[in-house]
Amino acid sequence: MAALLSSQSQCRFYPAAPRSSVSAKRSCFDSHRRPLWFRRLGFRCSSSSSQFPKLDSGWGEVPKKNSFHLKECAISIALAIGLVTGVPTLDRPARASPLGPVLPDLSVLISGPPIKDPGALLRYALPIDNKAIREVQKPLEDITDSLKVSGVRALDLVERNVRQASRALSQGRTLILSSVAEAKKEHGQMLVDKLATGMEELQRIVEEQDRDAVAPKQKELLQYVGDVEEDMVDGFPYEVPEEYRSMPLLKGRATVDMKVKVKDNPNIQDCVFRIVLDGYNAPVTAGNFLDLVERHFYDGMEIQRADGFVVQTGDPVGPAEGFIDPSTEKIRTIPLEIMVTGDKMPIYGATLEELGLYKAQTRLPFNAFGTMAMARDEFDDNSASSQVFWLLKESELTPSNANILDGRYAVFGYVTENEDYLADLKVGDVIESIQVVSGLDNLVNPSYKIVG
Repeated sequence: MAALLSSQSQCRFYPAAPRSSVSAKRSCFDSHRRPLWFRRLGFRCSSSSSQFPKLDSGWGEVPKKNSFHLKECAISIALAIGLVTGVPTLDRPARASPLGPVLPDLSVLISGPPIKDPGALLRYALPIDNKAIREVQKPLEDITDSLKVSGVRALDLVERNVRQASRALSQGRTLILSSVAEAKKEHGQMLVDKLATGMEELQRIVEEQDRDAVAPKQKELLQYVGDVEEDMVDGFPYEVPEEYRSMPLLKGRATVDMKVKVKDNPNIQDCVFRIVLDGYNAPVTAGNFLDLVERHFYDGMEIQRADGFVVQTGDPVGPAEGFIDPSTEKIRTIPLEIMVTGDKMPIYGATLEELGLYKAQTRLPFNAFGTMAMARDEFDDNSASSQVFWLLKESELTPSNANILDGRYAVFGYVTENEDYLADLKVGDVIESIQVVSGLDNLVNPSYKIVG
């Protein structure tokens, strides 16, 4: 699976030294225009619609009083609170008058422990419907939580996970292989054999009480699982709407390495972040980004925002706020693209909130550190172009499974290696290059090949 490909991606580290305070070398707020954080993240709400009161980054007026319909606007109220407390650049208080408690309504969005591992999120986001392989996958994923338990109890739990996965593989082997695409049967059979052998090896590791060897073997086995699941995908599962069909589209997945030159940090000089782009769930968004990567649009560009909440880049030099297509001499924009769990294709051009889908779960959620998404203008759902951001942490604003960003911004990938070091990036650090590792053949309508 692309998300778990082994690589030589690495950061170069130096002896630890006290961290100096972060000082922005330049701000992504230009003096002659409004800021482009999430392309001016803001929302509106009223008692008669699903619009939100404007919460602009210090530029707009904050309403002194609003009446809210609680069930329709519970998330909106949480957003207002979260934006004021969680985003450093907001310097004005928001005032809202909810009709009653908010948290009980928000709790309906939380369904079980959130999945925060980017590899697991990518595996579960594949467009497959095979219960047998999922029953193998889940106990292997659960090993991560088992290893968090102290003492020998952890290995007891891991042994239970391994036995459960082995039993599921033995019982479901025929059903698993029957779902592998015909052209990939031989490869699928090889992977299943390796998976069975690997679980026997993991069982011996547990018996030998070699706790340190469990996680690497788990990662290997989950890579086999992910590869089998990708082999179950036979072609692209749906047709992109006609109005977007001629755009660069990623019909599948691709992996890129982003090399960043880190300035003024005695611990890190340069770092390579591996990113998996998911075109199954965001073909237009991922295709647009990959096309820009092949144009070397981001090479040499600075990090433009790094505030402990997000890392953001993609605003080109000059007055334009996005990529100007040389063939049209206009900014190329793409629609908001959100895949809802249970749907066959993404929703285009509207937030889930605008559609009244308050409880819908997105297939690519903002659960993981390093979640990658498109920035856009706050009041124009279809204004995304080239500016992208990576979510750095969970907070009151971004709790997993009850995330006020989900359904409002298009996620199209995750950083799967070295994601923790995104937090070390600062404004002014330079993206030396973004290079495609695999999956370029999944890009259709590549505009970078067009002269001009």
